[in-house]
Amino acid sequence: MAVTRGAVFAGAALALAFVVGFTVPASAVARNAAASSAGSARSADTALDRALARFVRQTDGPPGVAVVVQRGGRAALHQAGTADLATGTPIRAFESMRLASVAKAFSGAVALSLVAEGRLSLSDTVGQRLPGLPRAWARVTLRELLQHTSGIPDFSQTKAFQKALLKSLLKAPPPRVLLSFAPKKLNFPPGSRYEYSNSDNIIVGLMAEAATGKSYEKELRQRVFVPLGLEHTSLPRGARLPTPFVHGYDIAPPHPPADVTSVVAAGWAWASGGIVSTPEDANAFIRAYVRGATTSPAVRQAQFTFRPGRSEPPGPGQNSAGLAIFRYQTRCGTVYGHTGNTFGYTQYVAASANGRRSVVVSVNSQIMPTSHPDRFRELRQIYTLAVCAALAR
Repeated sequence: MAVTRGAVFAGAALALAFVVGFTVPASAVARNAAASSAGSARSADTALDRALARFVRQTDGPPGVAVVVQRGGRAALHQAGTADLATGTPIRAFESMRLASVAKAFSGAVALSLVAEGRLSLSDTVGQRLPGLPRAWARVTLRELLQHTSGIPDFSQTKAFQKALLKSLLKAPPPRVLLSFAPKKLNFPPGSRYEYSNSDNIIVGLMAEAATGKSYEKELRQRVFVPLGLEHTSLPRGARLPTPFVHGYDIAPPHPPADVTSVVAAGWAWASGGIVSTPEDANAFIRAYVRGATTSPAVRQAQFTFRPGRSEPPGPGQNSAGLAIFRYQTRCGTVYGHTGNTFGYTQYVAASANGRRSVVVSVNSQIMPTSHPDRFRELRQIYTLAVCAALAR
C-alpha cells in the first residue's frame, strides 16, 4: 500500500504496542557454546562494520545504524548510512533518538533506588501503593511488575488504546488514563508465568510517585539523570525531539521512506517507552545500571535473579528476565540490558556484569520480527556481533 500520511498515523497505534517477537531456540545457543571466545578486537570490529554496511544497503533496511562499543575506558562509534535522508549526514553519538522500551530499564533504576533506601519494597503491592487501580490487580507486587510476571494485561494491545491514540497523536493523556485501556481481569495469577506488558512499567512509575510524593520525571532526574551525568536524556510529554536528532523513518518498499520522527507524543508510552536520549548517554546509563550504580548490592542481587522470558523485541542469544533487566547469553559471552522498538526507531543496550564493556545499537527505523522478518534476523546478528566486539580482547 502507499505510504500516505494517513497510513503512517494508522500504523502508529500498532507501533506503540511494542511488538511481539520470537525467540532463538535453545539448541542454537548450545551449538554456539564452543565458540564462546569473543576473539580479537580488530577482527570483531571489522566483522561488525561489514555487517552494518550490508544492513543499510538492503532495500527494506534502515536509512542508518549506529553502534557504540566500549571496552574499558574508551568508546568507539561504528556507523553506516544516514541520520537524515534529506541531508545525508551520518548518525552521530550525541544526537537524540527515542529509546522505546529501553525506558523500562530507567523505571527499574528509579524503583530499585527507592527499594535500596527502604522507601519501597519489592513485596509492596499495587493495592498498598495505588488503591485506586482495579481490585483484581491489588495483590501484584513490585517484584512481579519489574519481572513481567504480574498478569496485568498490556494497555497498548487494546483497540480502546489504539482508538484513543489515533484521535490525539500529539497530546497524550495522564499516565493513569493509559492504564484505563487495559482489561481489569488478570491474564494469569501473579508470579505464575512470564508475559511482557507495558502496563507493568506505567504502574512502576506511579508507585515511585506514590512512595515519594514527587513526579516520576523529578525522580528520574534526581536518581538517574543527574548522578549518572546524562545531560542529554529526558522524558518528554510531547512529540518533538531535542536538536540535533536522528530522524526516524517508516520503511515500506517500494514506497519511499516516510519521516515519522514526531508523529506520536512520548507521553503515550511514558515510563514504559517515552525516554529520549543519545547513543552516548544510553551507553553511560547501561554501564552504570548493570554494575549496580543506582541501587544497593543486596537489591542488585535480587534484580539479577533470572527466569525464562525474552525482551520485546528479542535481544541476541538466549534471553532471560530479571527485574527490569534481561540477560543475553551469546556465543561470545553474557551481557545484561534491554531492547526497544517503537515507530521510527529500534534500540539495544547491554553491558558486562561489571559495566566495563558495553554496547548500544541504534537504528532509525522500526525493524520488527513480524513485518521485517529477514531484516530482524539480520539485526539480531548485528546485536551478537556488537556484543562480540564489546567483549573482545
